[in-house]
Amino acid sequence: MLKGIGQLGDMAKIMKQAQEMQGRMAEIQGRLEAIEVTGESGAGLVKATATAKGVVRALSIDPSLFRAEDREVVEDLIVAAIQDAQARGEAAAKEEMGRLTEGLDLPPGMKLPF
Repeated sequence: MLKGIGQLGDMAKIMKQAQEMQGRMAEIQGRLEAIEVTGESGAGLVKATATAKGVVRALSIDPSLFRAEDREVVEDLIVAAIQDAQARGEAAAKEEMGRLTEGLDLPPGMKLPF
């Protein structure tokens, strides 16, 4: 008669583990936003600084590649274009994930992927 109680305990344990994992993932995501890396091309003539999550923070182009007085404007335009593409990509990914999870009876606040 009480055979199902053990299964409820297992389910509660699984839910607790899922919540802990979700908390750890949020922590990791925060750390990834703080890590910055720099990529180079053209033997260091062009450098891009981004977070570990892929958000471009800065771009540096050696003035020898074009007129020096245009450098900052060109750098800002390139960063803006990259950020716009990333935002559009993220929006498309969220839309796609919404289609995948549509109809699933997920608990409120549960996000996929974890």
